[in-house]
Amino acid sequence: MTKKNTPPLLAFNENGIYCAAADVYLDPWKPVDKAIISHGHADHSRWGHKKYITHHYNVPIIKHRLGDIEVSGKEWNESFSINNVQFSLHPAGHIIGSSQIRVEHKGEVWVFTGDYKVEDDGVATPYEPVKCNTFITECTFGLPAFKWQPQQEVFAEVNNWWAQNQQDGRTSVLFGYSLGKAQRLLKYLNPEIGKIFTHGAIENMTEVIRPYHDFPETTRITRDTKKDEIKGNIVLAPPSAHGSPWIKKMVPYVTGSASGWMTFRGARRRRAIDKGFVLSDHCDWQGLLSSIAATGSEKVICTHGYTDIFSRYLLEKGYDARTEETQYEGETGEQETSSEQEEK
Repeated sequence: MTKKNTPPLLAFNENGIYCAAADVYLDPWKPVDKAIISHGHADHSRWGHKKYITHHYNVPIIKHRLGDIEVSGKEWNESFSINNVQFSLHPAGHIIGSSQIRVEHKGEVWVFTGDYKVEDDGVATPYEPVKCNTFITECTFGLPAFKWQPQQEVFAEVNNWWAQNQQDGRTSVLFGYSLGKAQRLLKYLNPEIGKIFTHGAIENMTEVIRPYHDFPETTRITRDTKKDEIKGNIVLAPPSAHGSPWIKKMVPYVTGSASGWMTFRGARRRRAIDKGFVLSDHCDWQGLLSSIAATGSEKVICTHGYTDIFSRYLLEKGYDARTEETQYEGETGEQETSSEQEEK
C-alpha cells in the first residue's frame, strides 16, 4: 500500500503519465526524454520523444508513422528495470502490438491499459488481465448502451452488404481507421465475392503489418486505376476520404462505416453514411467491468471516454475510482496522421 505523504507511483502532469521513480513517461502527449508507448495510434504515440520503448510488433508501426526515431522493442511479459522500477508489457487486444504497461515498485503494482478490448479479433494478441493495486483504464464506450455483438455476426453483415451492392451494380466503400480497424476488416472480407481495393494510407499500413498476418490480397487504388476495375468490388478507405475528390472514382457507390459509434443512428446520419456496422476495437460496457474485476484492483483511474459517468458507477460498486484529464481521444484519435492523409 502507498504510504502517507509518498508520491503516487504514477502521476498525471502536463506532459503525460509520469513515473518519477524511474523518470519515464507512459504515452506522453508532449516531448519527453524517455517514453513507454502502449500502441501505435496517433494520440498515444507522438513524435518528439528522445527514446521510445514499446512492444516489438509496434516498432515498425511507429517507425512508419513517426520516421527516424530511437526505439527498442520488448516481448510480452518481459520484465525490464529502469532505476529499480520494474516494467513489463502485456497484451491489450486493441490492435496489433497494443500493450498494457505494468509498473511495479516497492511492492506496489499499477497497470495502464492504453486502449484495450477483450474480444479476440484474430489480429491483435488477445487481451490478458493483469493483477494490480491500481488500474488506469480508458472508458471510450463506458455507457450501458454500448454492447457489442459477436464479431463474426458483424463480418457476415459486411460481406452480405458487399454481395448485395455488387448485385445492384454498385461499389462498396467501407471506412475504417488505417491502423487496426482496416486490417481487422480485411482479415474477414470474403475474397470470393470480388476484389478488395485499398486507399493508399490503408495499403501502406497493411504492408507494414503483413509480415505478422496472412491477409487477403489487396489492390492499391492509384491515379491509373480505372473506374470499371473497381465497380462492384469493395474499397477500404480511411474516414478522411469520405467526401473527398478521391472517392468520385467509385461512382456509383454505397458507403459503410465500422465503428462503435454506429450504435447510435444519429452518428451515422451526421457522418452521411449509408450503412453502419457496430464494430469497435475498444471494450463495451460489460467488457470494461469484467476487465476491472479481473485485475483485483481496489483503485481505478478513468482517463478518456465517459469518465465521469463510468467512475461514478464504479464508486457505487465500492471501488476507489476517480478521473484524470489526458489528451487521449478514443476512437476519434485513431485516424491517420496528416502525412497519411496525403497518400491518396
